[in-house]
Amino acid sequence: MSESSIRPRDRDAILQSLAAGVVPYRGQQHIQAGRALEVGAVIEDLDRLVDGGSAVRFVIGDYGAGKSFFLQLVRAVALEKGIVTMHADLSPDRRLHATGGQARTLYAELARNLATRTSPEGGALPSVVERFITTALQEGKSSNRPVQEVINSRLAGLAEMVGGYDFAAVVAAYWHGHDSGDAALTAAAVRWLRGEYTTKTDARADLGVRTIVDDANVYDHLKLLARFVALAGYGGLLIALDEMVNLYKLANTVARRSNYEQILRIVNDCLQGGVEHLGFLMGGTPEFLTDTRRGLYSYEALQSRLAENAFAAGGLRDLSGPVIRLASLTPEELYVLLQKLRHVQASGDANRYLLPDEALQAFMAHCSGRLGDRYYRTPRTTIKSFVQLLAVLDQNASADWRTLVGSAEVEVDRGPEPDLVERDGPGDDEELATFRL
Repeated sequence: MSESSIRPRDRDAILQSLAAGVVPYRGQQHIQAGRALEVGAVIEDLDRLVDGGSAVRFVIGDYGAGKSFFLQLVRAVALEKGIVTMHADLSPDRRLHATGGQARTLYAELARNLATRTSPEGGALPSVVERFITTALQEGKSSNRPVQEVINSRLAGLAEMVGGYDFAAVVAAYWHGHDSGDAALTAAAVRWLRGEYTTKTDARADLGVRTIVDDANVYDHLKLLARFVALAGYGGLLIALDEMVNLYKLANTVARRSNYEQILRIVNDCLQGGVEHLGFLMGGTPEFLTDTRRGLYSYEALQSRLAENAFAAGGLRDLSGPVIRLASLTPEELYVLLQKLRHVQASGDANRYLLPDEALQAFMAHCSGRLGDRYYRTPRTTIKSFVQLLAVLDQNASADWRTLVGSAEVEVDRGPEPDLVERDGPGDDEELATFRL
């Protein structure tokens, strides 16, 4: 397979995801266009994680501006750097802070999606624990020490962290199950690490520990995981949280403020160096950030920390702060993106292109006339329409692209589902594209 060719699995994942209106988990590098400065800034954060530091970024953009794609792209880069990643979308049932189980549900989703370079699809938590055990076995063999002694020594640093004693005890239980062939014990240990225990009684009966992952200690367990994956030989832990706007939509002021307090705790820890090998990416809309009534700016401490550089005006940018605003793609960048989509559809073979360059220019002109400046600010509708055009041409050899482009309607939706939006909020009536790339 040549360097320019694209594996069928990646090709199908990209095209099917884009046609369905979701971001592909595979092959993002084949369709990345623009955002060079933003990606470069976050790559510096990833290098800092590997060096034992921390980072937090808020990726802000309109619906369809590319937040979800940007987060997935950074995840892919992090995996290549040997960093473990976790990702989840916030929802009414998944929050950073709660008292009814929503925070634990978020943690469980993150744990299910834990990924490594060899397991990019998720479900890699057992393999991370296995790697830790393997390195302990190797160290014990080389130093002629009992494996249990090595494990206890390596986990000693966790005991000083909140929840660290039980965390270390669970990892030790995994080793005991592994060593003795007790599959039930290793399964119980993984279940605890995933946050799947709902009662302390069950956890104590199975593992002899007195705590479980619950709403009150989710962030503490994420910090423990970051330290643990570093002990296992990985570069750190990157946590990507999308759809942060769901916190902005919370009708209960107390619940919303409690979640913002948790975000403040994360921001303080990451900016002050209070955590090691841990990074956060949070994707949200401009309202989620700047609305002084319900957004992050409604919490004064967060507003002061997330306020953007006043000197970065008139086309000047500052990407050193925690907020990254996704700028509109230029017409040149969109053209490159369409070229890459055409290349993916043809499996990397230029002889199989379904459209000439002339057609790409005509398609861009058509979309620009239909959508105006939204065509550049929120490109996801354009991308979905282009993928659909390629699909029709691929399945209908007699179809003429000139006729199809001239007659096509670019579909525009009205944003998030009404039942998730508070009607008194700003921007609820704004017309928004639904293709979230």
